[in-house]
Amino acid sequence: MKNTGGRRTARRIAASTGIGAVVAGSLLVPGTAYAEPTREEVEEEIERLNEEASTAVEEYNQAKEDHEVAEARYDELDEEVGAEQENYEALKEKVQKLANATYQSGDLDSVANLLTSNGPENLLEQTADLNYLSDSQKAQLDEFGESAERLFSLKDEAEEALEEAEEALEKSEEAKDEVEEKISEQEELLTQFPDADVSTEGANDSGGQSYTGSATGNAALALDFAYAQIGKPYIYGGTGPNGYDCSGLTQAAWRHGGVDLPRTTYSQAEVGTRIYDMNALQPGDIMFFSSLGHNGLYAGNGQMVHAPRTGRNIEVVGLAAYWAGQFQFAVRP
Repeated sequence: MKNTGGRRTARRIAASTGIGAVVAGSLLVPGTAYAEPTREEVEEEIERLNEEASTAVEEYNQAKEDHEVAEARYDELDEEVGAEQENYEALKEKVQKLANATYQSGDLDSVANLLTSNGPENLLEQTADLNYLSDSQKAQLDEFGESAERLFSLKDEAEEALEEAEEALEKSEEAKDEVEEKISEQEELLTQFPDADVSTEGANDSGGQSYTGSATGNAALALDFAYAQIGKPYIYGGTGPNGYDCSGLTQAAWRHGGVDLPRTTYSQAEVGTRIYDMNALQPGDIMFFSSLGHNGLYAGNGQMVHAPRTGRNIEVVGLAAYWAGQFQFAVRP
């Protein structure tokens, strides 16, 4: 008996992800059997899911990076607020001394109101009316008001930065959930069509290899590092040492080669000299694919070392067929 469970699973997933639209017309006729998705249709959907997953990973990386920047800015502002608080307290003590002096002279109302003002704006307005004070005293009061304004402004900015950090964190978590869901769909489809992913042709992920190609200098150092990671798992958002995603691997490899690259594929694509002709590639060049959703290091002899996707290990793969068709351009750091 033939095993039809896999076909039913593939049909269910296809219907939920869009392949079912190919045969949707036949569903409109009662009692009419509809065609199951073909292998070619499922392979096209697998390719689309791979691109969507790659994009989701890079969006997650960018959201995570934005969150870290926002957090760092909040911490910086928090320190500034602390320093400004000390200045505020010191100036407040001076104003209190002015109040005591005014109390001694019998003119209590103005400074008493000053010390109980609701905010720096009111404080400055009231300061302007204290004509009886000396220029030096009024300068101290002005400084007090300006310090208070700076303090409250910094607190507002710090709070806004914190809110942005929390929002960025939430978005990064949403991106994480999205890519997990897409990869889950992809893996289930691939179990039904194990020979559909042509990008595995010629792949070699046996662990801990050494680079023996023609690269020299910094490029050789970068490829030495990348080859040493072969066999480690793809981890989305991973920057090592136990696993990497695609841009995490290229970043870590070129850091070993003495070049600091930004984190995501999108930002790495803006660094260095662009090469659009695959025949002009040199070992160490960073190759970009699928609308910048994926990248890897050109290793020479028509091969690339990269971190492919969840469920696979860092590997060396031939560029013929699939990857050559997905190539966008390369950059030379």
